[in-house]
Amino acid sequence: MRSYFDKLKNQSSPIAFIYPLITALLAGGVLSLALAPFYWWWLAILSPALLYACLRQRSAKQAFVIGWAYGFGLWFVGAFWLYTSIHVYGNIAAVWATLLIALMALVMGLFSAVQTFIYRRFFPETPLTFAPLWVLFEWCKTWLFTGFPWLFVGYAFTEYGLDAYAPAFGVFAVSFVAVLLGCALVEILRRRLIWIIPSLLVLLGAWGLSLVQWVSPKNTAPLNVSLVQGNIPQDIKWLVERQQETLDIYNRLTRTEWGRDLIVWPESSIPMLQSDIQPFLLAMDQQGKATGSSWLTGITYFDIPASQQSGEYKLYNSIMASGAQADGLYKKQRLVPFGEYIPLHGLLAWVLPNISNMGFTDLSPGPSNQAAFQVKQYALAAAICYEVAYPNLTRRNAINSDFLVTISNDAWFTGTHGPWQHLQMVQMRAKENGRWFIRATNTGITAFIDAQGHIVQQAPQDQSLVLRGELPAMQGRTWYNLLGDWPILILSGLLLLLGWIYRPRQYDISFKSRR
Repeated sequence: MRSYFDKLKNQSSPIAFIYPLITALLAGGVLSLALAPFYWWWLAILSPALLYACLRQRSAKQAFVIGWAYGFGLWFVGAFWLYTSIHVYGNIAAVWATLLIALMALVMGLFSAVQTFIYRRFFPETPLTFAPLWVLFEWCKTWLFTGFPWLFVGYAFTEYGLDAYAPAFGVFAVSFVAVLLGCALVEILRRRLIWIIPSLLVLLGAWGLSLVQWVSPKNTAPLNVSLVQGNIPQDIKWLVERQQETLDIYNRLTRTEWGRDLIVWPESSIPMLQSDIQPFLLAMDQQGKATGSSWLTGITYFDIPASQQSGEYKLYNSIMASGAQADGLYKKQRLVPFGEYIPLHGLLAWVLPNISNMGFTDLSPGPSNQAAFQVKQYALAAAICYEVAYPNLTRRNAINSDFLVTISNDAWFTGTHGPWQHLQMVQMRAKENGRWFIRATNTGITAFIDAQGHIVQQAPQDQSLVLRGELPAMQGRTWYNLLGDWPILILSGLLLLLGWIYRPRQYDISFKSRR
């Protein structure tokens, strides 16, 4: 092992540089195997450990290239499920679809490239600077350039030991601990045995936090919920001639569920605007009131703001509530770039003049201060599809809620790892906020997830069915729900500040000599 580390740090020839490049590329690629549906969690410790080892005594420029190789492997393998939506449903040739994913991986890989450049340029080589930088760059992926918060190390531990940090400090804290353990392992293999102590301390911290009961059930009747999974294939979902068939499928599946507390239809289960289907919505509302059932459904919401006199309108990806003792409308806040809107639409219209003639209509983002749904005596905080990938957005919506509900349409990624990774994020959001998560999807994975982030019931994929459950409302708040990401971000910032201030003077001298 030590001889291999020597090869990784050898800078005597360009050929020797191949070792860390290949190692970093493979290390990035295998990280996705730590996530769902494989759950080889130990790879989430090994993967960043290998990158850490590859960066030893490297110049900042070399670190940039090594980090880029790692990032490319991470995103090309970890997000290859995008191939199905691009090739199958986008009707793009296989070679071009693969090249588009490679281009995406090159762009997203720049996060790792910049991270490793900054690490080797400004900070001493220690796990106490590498792990904080890792966390800050994961956090950046939740907002920079609209964000693509996927493939975080912390998700690998949703049900494995280190997950106890999630309700206290969130997924970034889990990532921090996992990366710290991986880097400490490298140091221990280099016979720096002092790193055994912090490793044991963070493991002891996970054990201690696992004993904390953050929330408890309310002394109220459980909520009887039916989740309707219509299993409408993506290639026919929006065809005008199939709209009535889609409604018939959902109506048929729902017929036996009237009388339960809550019935949930998934994202875009009604493939029409609410303004075009008012008689149907009114009939569903009356049926719900007659049987004592509340009904939530995904639908595209057409709105003409009262303040606009020009006749302009807005479209929202939304959830509507109706029926007995149900009220609310939630408009999706975080939209999918190139899926729900075109970024820099004005610039692209100049670069690509025909973009306005492609039949694409931008959706509008909903406001950030939306109230929870009121269903019976409970408050349900909502998230639509991709939004559950954003920890702080879900946390903000979850404040003062009794349950969390999310609807999705992952038919774009049927047969891939994408829906499983998506479900794992929902588990982490439930754990962070200490609330049951109700998840209804079109083709899967429909599930009930408890307040500890465990899947209690799960429907098979690609089948038309109804999943039923009885869910207790929870009370109390986790530290994460109360404080958000600030504790782990502040800790990371302080560690980096200390690392920069107290870096050895010879570090700057050696860096200048290698430029």
